[in-house]
Amino acid sequence: MGSINFSRQDFVKDDTRYKVAIDQGVGKGVDLIVERQDENGEYEVIQAEIKRSADEKVFVVWSEPFDGRVVSDEYKKL
Repeated sequence: MGSINFSRQDFVKDDTRYKVAIDQGVGKGVDLIVERQDENGEYEVIQAEIKRSADEKVFVVWSEPFDGRVVSDEYKKL
C-alpha cells in the first residue's frame, strides 16, 4: 500500500469532531500511521483515531481538519 493523501477539504463534520474516509486499498489487520503536514510542508506522525465502519470503510478522526496522509508501517520493513 502506498500513501493515501488527503486535504483539509476532504474532512466532514461528525458531531464534535471531523473525519475523512481513507478506505482505498486498506486491508484488515494493516497497521496505519497518520501524518499531518505542517506549514513547512514536512510531515509529523500524530496519534489520530482510526475507525472502521460496519461496511468496512476506514476513517481518520481528528478535532479539526488538516492536510495529511496515511501510510502503512510495512514501508519500514523494506
